[in-house]
Amino acid sequence: MKAFIAKHIYQYRGTRIRYDSRHLLRRVGISLFIPTFFIAFFLGLWVVRILPTYPFPWHSVTFSANSWDELQRYLQAIQYMRMLYILIGSVIFAVVCLFLCKIVFFERYLFMKQRQMIATFIIDRGLFDMEMVQKEKEKMFDFSLSNQAKAHKTVTKERITYFPKIYYEVTKDKLIRIRFPLDGRKYQDTFLTFAKTLEKTLYCDLDKVIDEEGFICYQFIYGISRDRLTIQDLVSKAGKLPLMKRVIWDFDKLPHMLISGGTGAGKSIFILSIIKGLLNGACQKEDMKICDPKNADLADLEGIFPSVYSQKNGILMATRVFKEEMLARSGEMKQMENYRTGNNYRALGLRPQFLIMDELASFIEMLDMKEKSEYISNLKQIVMLGRQAGFFLIVGLQRPDTEYLGGGIRDQFNFRVALGSNSEIGYRMMFGDVDKQFGFKTVKGFGYVDAGKGVISEFYSPYVTPEYDFLTEFQKLSFTAGEIQ
Repeated sequence: MKAFIAKHIYQYRGTRIRYDSRHLLRRVGISLFIPTFFIAFFLGLWVVRILPTYPFPWHSVTFSANSWDELQRYLQAIQYMRMLYILIGSVIFAVVCLFLCKIVFFERYLFMKQRQMIATFIIDRGLFDMEMVQKEKEKMFDFSLSNQAKAHKTVTKERITYFPKIYYEVTKDKLIRIRFPLDGRKYQDTFLTFAKTLEKTLYCDLDKVIDEEGFICYQFIYGISRDRLTIQDLVSKAGKLPLMKRVIWDFDKLPHMLISGGTGAGKSIFILSIIKGLLNGACQKEDMKICDPKNADLADLEGIFPSVYSQKNGILMATRVFKEEMLARSGEMKQMENYRTGNNYRALGLRPQFLIMDELASFIEMLDMKEKSEYISNLKQIVMLGRQAGFFLIVGLQRPDTEYLGGGIRDQFNFRVALGSNSEIGYRMMFGDVDKQFGFKTVKGFGYVDAGKGVISEFYSPYVTPEYDFLTEFQKLSFTAGEIQ
């Protein structure tokens, strides 16, 4: 009962955004400026008062009446100048303090600015109710009346009758959550379609949409490029490979990765980075079959990895063997003593296996009808049956046309990354019809990802320095199988 009350009554939803939040930065700035100014002003008066005064031999000087008056005016002018300097200095000091506060507490300033922007956003679009109220206001006595009756004036004012309960929250992980009410009002449908507009307004990237009782919660990441990892950060553990700080490929739950990107988008480097990350914990070299029909970057791993193929027959054979090993493991798992219904390969202490295929479309173009039919059939069985047995596909190609990934195969790739600049059709092939405004940034490794959250987010592949040598790093790793992690 206490848990129910805590969840439904005392649940913290964030800071309420109200009508007067439209002037939030101005109010905070004034509330900081005024005390800072007075502190500086009185400090200046105190400093001037305690400044040492040097004695002057007044007794040796004779003054006429005019010269004494001039001296008094001169000293008075000095006092006025001091006061003016103190005022100007206090203003400058207060302004500098505000500027420093903005730099030091930039995140707080940013969050306040976003709250103000949301309030302005709601007000400008008229997503609230207001009514006109007439009130009688007393005027001064009308002395033309003998009984000194009071005169009244009717004043019309605006009054807010409804402003939506919008909450702004910043989590410990610096995720921004904005909650809009689902209270059945006429603005509810508008709130349900705010995600894309808020992304652009707040310069954030939508991370997740959360349905709550009475609210729709949009979770954003500000400055998602700061979540980028380096090649040294990639370490897989317990079936999970982090690709960004908040983007994790959980291949046990989201089996099979599809990577698209044109020439120069960084697709091959990204695949090499994934291989490096998987080797740092999840599997060994002998757990990977690598296919590169263009005989390019991945083909250079021949001699370092035991199973690297660049010729047509070798790739066909590798795919067929991978499927057969998957089927064989599925049967063997059921014969194990510790097998229980629903257990996957990890629960039985088995290592994951990966078939990595770059330039899939180019390879399919090499095949005749019979070879193509057999190859597509093998791929289909792997994507349909591979998850529980721990057999996963990583496929790269320029565009996932149904010509190459037909028969429902494309729908089985649960983790998708589109690198570089893609056409509108290309994005639709990758992610389907989604309410997302795609853009392009001239950053190597930039793209978009569907990480199984129900939304499409910006993505930055792990950063690889120009000096980093994949071949040298892979050669350092032995063929010895290790324990599953």
